[in-house]
Amino acid sequence: MKNGGRARVTSLLINELYKIKIFKIYLYTQKYKENNEYQIPKNIKRLVINNNNITKILKKRINILFFQLVSLKKTKILNSFKNIKVIYFIHYSAFHFIYSNYTFFKSFYQELNKYYYIISLIPFENEYLFPKWRINSILMNNFITYNYNFTIPSNLSSKTILMIGRGNDKAKRFEKGIQSMEYIIQVINDCRLNIISRLYALNNLVNLIYNLNLENNINFEGFIENPEKLFNVACLHLFPTITESFGLVLSETKIYGIPNILMGIDYISIAYNGTIIIYDDTPESLAKEAIKIILKNKYREKLGKESRKNMIKFNNQLLIINWVKLILSVYNGDFYYKEFQKRNKKKISEKKWLLILNNQIKLLKMRDKTFINITLNSFENFVFRKN
Repeated sequence: MKNGGRARVTSLLINELYKIKIFKIYLYTQKYKENNEYQIPKNIKRLVINNNNITKILKKRINILFFQLVSLKKTKILNSFKNIKVIYFIHYSAFHFIYSNYTFFKSFYQELNKYYYIISLIPFENEYLFPKWRINSILMNNFITYNYNFTIPSNLSSKTILMIGRGNDKAKRFEKGIQSMEYIIQVINDCRLNIISRLYALNNLVNLIYNLNLENNINFEGFIENPEKLFNVACLHLFPTITESFGLVLSETKIYGIPNILMGIDYISIAYNGTIIIYDDTPESLAKEAIKIILKNKYREKLGKESRKNMIKFNNQLLIINWVKLILSVYNGDFYYKEFQKRNKKKISEKKWLLILNNQIKLLKMRDKTFINITLNSFENFVFRKN
């Protein structure tokens, strides 16, 4: 219950549901309580489960179970439960599994075909891909960690760039941001990059910084529980991660009115407005856009205002009402759940979905030659998973 976005969202959800006194809540985790975890109410019962004892869930009189782990074995076991309605809450995009473990991807999404209740955070997957893959899902927004009304946006006046997240996670691709600094300082020699990340297993990034002679321009801040002071002085955030489902870090920087540069991620719900999306993986392209934003004041301010304005619609108090409606609709039966699904559908043209899918297929082919023969039709129809 610490470090990752999934754990943080779980904490936010539990705390909000706890305030609504009609639910009795149990928390199942894979580990016993550790130091520096995200907070949950003290009197919520917590139990540890693994592949060997997962069936002890059945000993409690549970009506609905939210499952959020990535485990094929647990997924299959829970799918066999007959007396509990299991809702699979997916915190990853399909592209995460395609890039990281294609063999697992094929088996995992075949198993998801059998689930009746699935929560997706990604409009593109929920409204377009999953219906074609015969996966029954419902779209929910994510909780956010800052209140729009209680944040003061950055004045964007500095030449300080941010990267935030788990620097030791290869999917976050922090090396792209570091490499881009080699080009940025050739034009803006007093530009700085602040990296907010736990300092565990970052030797490869530290070595890269020294090899590029960037030690005077890049600073590791370590993990900061309250990074607002760094948000308040930043003018740009680099988000080079290869896949994402929502992007808590992205939501935080946008609330603070900070422009963002993304590398190919155009399918998440906060990808647009105040962001620049580039469709290649070169540090040179990342640097080119960063330089433009830092040097052009009006352009930077325009992006910052768009970023912040885009986050007004994300409200935890409204979201928890939707979560309660979801839980009650599942509890009361299929008719109510289907009605809830209809009310949560997003009306977006198929043209936009096809554009996103074409972009992602081009990136997939560029990044991994194994997929060079994939077509839009084979991807939509899930034929490619068998080859």
